[in-house]
Amino acid sequence: MRRPALIALALLASLLAMAPAADAQRARFDTRLLAKVPAPGFPAMAYVHPNGRIYAGTYVNPGGDSLRSRVLEYDQDGTLLRSWTVPGQDLSKDHGVQAATSDAQGRLVLLDRTPSRALLLDTDTGSFREYSTFANLAPCPPLEARTDCSPTLEDRDPMANYAVWGPDGSLYVSDFLQGVVWRVPPGGGAALGWLADRRLDGGEFGTTGLALAADQRTLLIAQGSSAGLGALNPSSGKIYAVEIRPDGSPGELRQLWESRPADLPDGFAIARSGRLYVPLAGAANQIAVLAPDGSELERFPSSPGDGGNGSPVPFDTPSSARFLGTRLIVANQSFTGNRDNQALLDVEVGEAGLPELIPGLDREAPALTRVRLSRKRVRPGRRVRVRFRVSEPATLSFRVERRTRRGWRETTSFTRRRGAGRGSAAFTTRGMRRGRHRVSVRAEDAGNNRSARVTRRLRVMRRLRG
Repeated sequence: MRRPALIALALLASLLAMAPAADAQRARFDTRLLAKVPAPGFPAMAYVHPNGRIYAGTYVNPGGDSLRSRVLEYDQDGTLLRSWTVPGQDLSKDHGVQAATSDAQGRLVLLDRTPSRALLLDTDTGSFREYSTFANLAPCPPLEARTDCSPTLEDRDPMANYAVWGPDGSLYVSDFLQGVVWRVPPGGGAALGWLADRRLDGGEFGTTGLALAADQRTLLIAQGSSAGLGALNPSSGKIYAVEIRPDGSPGELRQLWESRPADLPDGFAIARSGRLYVPLAGAANQIAVLAPDGSELERFPSSPGDGGNGSPVPFDTPSSARFLGTRLIVANQSFTGNRDNQALLDVEVGEAGLPELIPGLDREAPALTRVRLSRKRVRPGRRVRVRFRVSEPATLSFRVERRTRRGWRETTSFTRRRGAGRGSAAFTTRGMRRGRHRVSVRAEDAGNNRSARVTRRLRVMRRLRG
């Protein structure tokens, strides 16, 4: 090999060594800033929707404010796309909203602080409607086990906190202050007390996260503290498990894990492996990782209060975690009011989350078959028809690209709505340069499920001379 070629090869090797790979795998617990949360701030929950977008509500400002709460929509790289302002709040009291889950139609289920209610937000129209309300329960008489009263030592207002769907379409909702788990009947309506227990009395730091286990009949419940003296150590948090019996009633409440004092476990997430990722919103400012049996495996960061792995924003009241692929989207509430830390964080954990149960949600992608072109060799100005079969009504996306020295370059793109069965769509080659081209087709149904992309090739020939 000639010397100039050797020099060029060495230079290329050094450049490749210096440049990080675009798809380099992130280290476990690599933490990055996804997005800062604008006023009113205080994000307590970041919900990852089946459509792949992230929704965060602005929650209670402990210093008080008169700003109506907002629901914010982000894409996966942290770009703020849209926002909605929550109507009908009592701004003279603590007010805030959580984006808790979504329904089979894609509408967001929001938990409002004042008044205490669940709302449905249609993000296509921007309309809100009431789905449920949560009552102010009177304290239970001593030694009486009932679900129509609050088992707490003190009389406190309702505070709907987290929500999860049950297999029959019921919505289970934790109450941060009243020591109960609510059940909203399928289709909505006034919430009913489902589980009431002294162990859910946390005083000012009560019942937090909810999650449905993989068996879809075990409800896991996070408890910030046992300040109501329902458990031996009042300063530690807990994770409890309770069975949803076949008749819909709760089984026995059993303890799965106990935190350290003042950890304040909050809105946790379950991985496909069964491991639990539990944000600790108290003094620790960590994420605890638990085995399926409740034994604690590790914490991140290892030292409380450290952002870890060069995070541009440290954990500061991490209040919830939800899976997006192998990443955890963590809501950094910063309860102390540090606006620079009120953000959504992106934490790589190297494993995927357990899919959320949303009753009636269509998760099956449409089948796109028998895709063919009416012409494979065509003169400029002619029409080409793409024929196909799709298994259900869907939006078909078409992209036409031309082969260049630098790869494939888009020539045109368009979409068409088609019903189930055979269909077709046409485009013209007018203005297209001669050479190799390809047509890519993908189908997307109403549930945002997308088929695999199907590609067919064609060649645009030289125009005939008249």
